[in-house]
Parts: sequence; structure tokens; C-alpha cells
Amino acid sequence: EVQLQASGGGLVQTGGSLRLSCAASGFPFDERAIAWFRQAPGKEREGISCIDDNGETPYYADSVKGRFSISADNAKNTVILQMDNLSPEDTGVYYCAVGMTCTWYVGGRYRFDPRALAYDYWGQGTQVTVSS
Repeated sequence: EVQLQASGGGLVQTGGSLRLSCAASGFPFDERAIAWFRQAPGKEREGISCIDDNGETPYYADSVKGRFSISADNAKNTVILQMDNLSPEDTGVYYCAVGMTCTWYVGGRYRFDPRALAYDYWGQGTQVTVSS
């Protein structure tokens, strides 16, 4: 059974940092991509970052590029999302998800795939709240 357990959310002030963890089990960790999504109240779920099955190739949405960093610990079957310089716009429920790959072919090249439908299994989410 595939299981994804997201943790590390909380309340932080603008400019602060949080470190999210996604503990995975039930599938070959080094053969799947792991992505992070977030969903703010009243908004659609947004793909923000992904790390590919090799654990070495990260992808980021423009909204978090330069502030968030994703990494994988294959020995612990865990993916970390380090979030720095947070702003109120980063508030939402953060989910991790597993898929075959982080990318899709669009616009003549492979790009980060931020579509929820591209990922097969989801964790339960962890709340991140950034106060102004």
C-alpha cells in the first residue's frame, strides 16, 4: 500500500522558514518522482516543486524558485522541502504526491509538470500559515 506522510507545517512570520518532510512507503522510492503541491483557501491545487526518481534533479514553479529547495534522502525514503523567505501568499495546505516523472513535454521541451492529474498517490497534507 502506497503511503505518503507530510509533516512540518506550522505558523511562521513573514520572512521566516519552515522545513516540510514527506515520508514515503509502499513503492520503490528510487523509481518514482515526488512532488509538492499546495492549496490555498478558494484556490486550485498548485504544483510547486518536484524531485525526479534519481533524487538529483529538482524542479520548481516560478512562484517558489529561489526560495524553496527540494531534496531526497533515499536511505530514509523521505523528501524534504526547505522553504525560506516565506510570505502570506505561501499560506495553504501542502501535500506531497508520487508520480512516474516530474516533467511533461510542452512548448517544444520537457518542463516541470505542475498538474495534479500527473501524480497518482497523495499524502494527507500539512498546514502552513504565514502571518504578515
